[in-house]
Amino acid sequence: MLEVATAKSHKVLFLNTLAFTVCFAVWMFNGVLVTFLVDNQVFDWGPIEIGWLMGIPVLTGSLFRLPAGMLTDKFGGKPIYGTLLLVCAIPMFLLSKADSFTTFALCSFGFGLVGVSFSIGIAFSSVWYPRERQGTALGIFGAGNAGAALTTLFAPTLLNRLTDNGANIEGWRELPVYYAAILATMGVIFFIFSENRKPASSGKSFRQMLIPLKDVRVWRFGLYYFLVFGCFVAFSQWLVPYFVNVYYLPLVTAGIFASMFSLPSGVIRALGGWMSDKLGGRTVMFWVLGASVVISFLVIIPKMDIYSPGRGIMAKRAGVVTAVSAGTVVIDSKSYRVKLRPEPLDNFDNQMLILPSKQAWQEPVVEVGQTVKKKELLAKGVTRIFFQANVWIFAGFIILLGSIWGIGKAAVYKLIPDYFPEEVGVVGGMVGVLGGLGGFFCPIIFGYLLEYTGLWTSCWMFMFILSLVCLIWLHLTTRKMMKDKHPADMQKIEER
Repeated sequence: MLEVATAKSHKVLFLNTLAFTVCFAVWMFNGVLVTFLVDNQVFDWGPIEIGWLMGIPVLTGSLFRLPAGMLTDKFGGKPIYGTLLLVCAIPMFLLSKADSFTTFALCSFGFGLVGVSFSIGIAFSSVWYPRERQGTALGIFGAGNAGAALTTLFAPTLLNRLTDNGANIEGWRELPVYYAAILATMGVIFFIFSENRKPASSGKSFRQMLIPLKDVRVWRFGLYYFLVFGCFVAFSQWLVPYFVNVYYLPLVTAGIFASMFSLPSGVIRALGGWMSDKLGGRTVMFWVLGASVVISFLVIIPKMDIYSPGRGIMAKRAGVVTAVSAGTVVIDSKSYRVKLRPEPLDNFDNQMLILPSKQAWQEPVVEVGQTVKKKELLAKGVTRIFFQANVWIFAGFIILLGSIWGIGKAAVYKLIPDYFPEEVGVVGGMVGVLGGLGGFFCPIIFGYLLEYTGLWTSCWMFMFILSLVCLIWLHLTTRKMMKDKHPADMQKIEER
């Protein structure tokens, strides 16, 4: 790393961030395209197939992050990054020719390599900045996550225009060509304007570079990143079909809402880097994980319309039913008032409701001339409980959660150079692998959870459990560290 940041440092950081933005926009491409193709019945794919196609690019970009980080530490970022951009343009172009699940999956596997740009950029950016500014620099680089928002925001509109709003459905094949051209152009720009630099550890053998992976701390950082990055990647794609199916939104509108989740999360990562420099990565992670637990819990409750037995009317004495109407039941000379069914019943969804709403009424279950006993049911009670899960309130929660995860992404990568200053490429690559695997496995997990529970909010149940596990592990680790470094103080705290 450099002792002082220079103009070259800022130029390389700008190019790294721009290239990462392009790569991330490509990485999230299937989230919009697959939803569009299924929605327009171009391909007959179910939730599981959709989950796999969303996850395959993420898998590729995750598995190869470790070797990409090692190669960057060994040879520098310029040749690795530039080559990646040019190579990935080829399968992206070939996607325009795909006509089946298999060919679509193979092309997705190929262009998914753009996901390794993260570990390349992290290692390449860190060598250009001093330690006290690495959190901010890596946070700025990580703002390239906003590329996901660019795809979810603009790709649906482009697809509508290219297909003449569905009239020429094969027009979708032009979009991968445009994305391939952008990748190739960025690769040429990177080769022309970037400058190469290697870390001090570039002389190590590949086996020596892998030694830090024995430290359990690397895997703990990886679990944190599985949550704050992997789940961010998963929801950047999953929220498009989520909004379409849960709130019946058009694809373009769903893309806008999904971009509202992605864009702040990417941009705020720079703020997360600055906060981590000032407050420390561990402190920031405590707040991030705690907030993730709370918000995930709040959005678990699904949109519901439940009918349940309510308070009914029972006969106070035996007798014969002499009259029955919508509002009254008469037993001999005794009249029982029946609560009428409210009208209308379908106006709930047109209101801005925060808490669950209730309607209750009664329906007669006896007939004229029927003999009833004391305490026999005359009119059954019906209660309707409606929870709107309003789209604007839900969107507010996920925007907040995405922003919090963005801060957490920067915090994790502030911790890496703090503990592994000369192995940022390999450690950052491994942490990136684990985080990227979250982006791969989560859509698949979400698909299976939806298939077996029938609840779209089952994905938030998974987020709640994962966030809680991360928070507990961080708490236990911090407690152990404090006990090792300050045993007397910790003993006093435990004795209180």
